[in-house]
Amino acid sequence: MNSNEHCDVIVIGGGTAGVIAATQAGRAGAKVLLVEKTGMLGGTTTTGGVNFPGLFHAWGRQVIAGIGWELVTRCVTETGGTLPDFADYHRPHWQLQIRVNRFVYAALCDEAVVDADLDILFHTMLADIKPQRQGCGWQVTLCTKDGLAEWDATVIIDATGDANAAALAGLPIHIPDENQPATLSCQASGYDPADLDIDSINHAFDTEVKAGRLLYTDASWNTTGPNIGRWLTSRGISANHIHHINARNSEGKSRLELESRKSLLRLYRFLRQQAGLQNLVIEQVSPECGVRETATIRGKRTVTVEDYQSGRIWDDAVCYSFYPIDLHKSSGGGLQMEPLAEGVVPTLPRGALLPAGSSNFLVAGRCIASDRLANSALRVQATCMATGQAAGAMAALSASTGVDPAELPMADVYALLREHGAIVPGDTPVFAKSEPSV
Repeated sequence: MNSNEHCDVIVIGGGTAGVIAATQAGRAGAKVLLVEKTGMLGGTTTTGGVNFPGLFHAWGRQVIAGIGWELVTRCVTETGGTLPDFADYHRPHWQLQIRVNRFVYAALCDEAVVDADLDILFHTMLADIKPQRQGCGWQVTLCTKDGLAEWDATVIIDATGDANAAALAGLPIHIPDENQPATLSCQASGYDPADLDIDSINHAFDTEVKAGRLLYTDASWNTTGPNIGRWLTSRGISANHIHHINARNSEGKSRLELESRKSLLRLYRFLRQQAGLQNLVIEQVSPECGVRETATIRGKRTVTVEDYQSGRIWDDAVCYSFYPIDLHKSSGGGLQMEPLAEGVVPTLPRGALLPAGSSNFLVAGRCIASDRLANSALRVQATCMATGQAAGAMAALSASTGVDPAELPMADVYALLREHGAIVPGDTPVFAKSEPSV
């Protein structure tokens, strides 16, 4: 076992929230270690294949900015892309998400963390975490490719998405009885949807489902009938559902990866037998099946769906959030979607990032303290980036002042967030403008 090394902040998870948290803490002067289980930063945006983060705007105004917005817009600029017309907010919400190139975004995340002068360990997982015997802070055991390594940290940020660090630290978490289905995104080619007889393929698909060789949700979210057009039109992007597997631990994650690729393989074999699809090619498959829900912490404050839908302004609000209630289901049409009332912009409290009974411990991303319906909305990427930046700012301030994140003056937190481009609740949101080419 390697000897102890010390840093101010350890961020567990380099995904949507973690890379922003680590970058913010590093830019604020903290000595930071970022731990990532894969070989690529970006999480859902990159390894999960959901490369259309949102939502940064509400009702024509920008409500989330900061480091996440910086990386996303830099990616669009690098690739010669365009941003949606955010002022045209009456369109379906998914049309206001921003398409990014997965490789370029991952490489820009690399640049951001390197420029923030922090340490990073890829292909490394958390093995154990416990309070230090003397003084405040944490002792962390990491499983690296060449053995176990011990690190000490003043502050921990759990950005695993699954509350893994919080659970290992003995902090309270909530695991739902049922979780939202997952989705394996891919990219298909070798056909023109306009040349296909969708009705005929749906009929053949229905026959295979009734014979027990396919599932309706191999190709759509609908559990009650065939909808092959969804998969073929999207070319496999966010077009299926994998049910009844909670992927918060290695056993569940393993089952999910196996089942998701099994689902895609049986669909591929079926489609290649259909007229016009003989040359179907799966160009790429996301390295990880995209997970929507596994666990949340039990926090010092909890965001309920009533809080979210009413646009409650918390007295310790650290960021805005904006997305409809978006609960994926394993029944019916597969989705419960409830738009927010016009003009409502929810906020998220600091206390939802703090596990109950904890000190010097923060959580960022989808596993913050929230009930199921609220979580179905605030789990999305722009909000996770915002909570990541808030966690990174508080961690850096705590490490430098010795003040627990729960006791930091909100004015100091807001000042640091503003310094790094974030929009703080109470600030005047920025009106969106049509941005043709960037």
